[in-house]
Amino acid sequence: MPRKHFDQELEQLSERITGMGDAINDRIVSTVKALRTGDADTAQRVAENDSDVDRMEHENEKLCMNLIASQQPLASDLRIIAASLKILTDMERVADQCADICEILTTSGVPDSQSLPVNHIVSALLKVQDMFTGAMDVYLSRDVKRAEQICAADDEVDAAFGRIVLEVASALTQKPENVMQDVDLLFIIKYVERIGDHATNIAEWVIYMVTGEHPDLNEGEETPAGHIPHTPETL
Repeated sequence: MPRKHFDQELEQLSERITGMGDAINDRIVSTVKALRTGDADTAQRVAENDSDVDRMEHENEKLCMNLIASQQPLASDLRIIAASLKILTDMERVADQCADICEILTTSGVPDSQSLPVNHIVSALLKVQDMFTGAMDVYLSRDVKRAEQICAADDEVDAAFGRIVLEVASALTQKPENVMQDVDLLFIIKYVERIGDHATNIAEWVIYMVTGEHPDLNEGEETPAGHIPHTPETL
């Protein structure tokens, strides 16, 4: 394959991943709306319409593999393609987490949108949305400094996670009859925290694209208070 055509295919990959990012951001916006307003119809749409993102992921993965097979890419090209494959996985999981949150809202009912924990969960979700959109921006700009700032913002999300877990635990002791709703809130905030982790991963893979080094900018961080261990369901 001529180099010019290869570069065009690489540009197409970038555009398609960006389009997938826009679709996922729409799902985050809808998830925020469902939590903030108690809109059950919006929650149901997000919970039931995850196939489009899955299709985009598979198509983009195929394009990555075709780029590798079409000619012998340079080392810098291989970094971009390999990082793109990793980024696609993290992007798809962000969509999954939105669907998981909205599935809880549709099966268990939307929690009191005026409660303190729910308000704080919405704030945390807006924060991770900023992280995700920022990560997609640096995927295009290759701005390493901005990518590092996105990774650093995950500390704020982890801290919010710990505070909200304590708030839910306190509410549970005061009104134990609401135990199932409070458990749902714990799962929801865990999914929100995981979106922040995936946004961080995307930013780290952008750094790898540019520098050839893959940092773990959250390495050694303390486990936040009230941490729920990762399980297959929460990943």
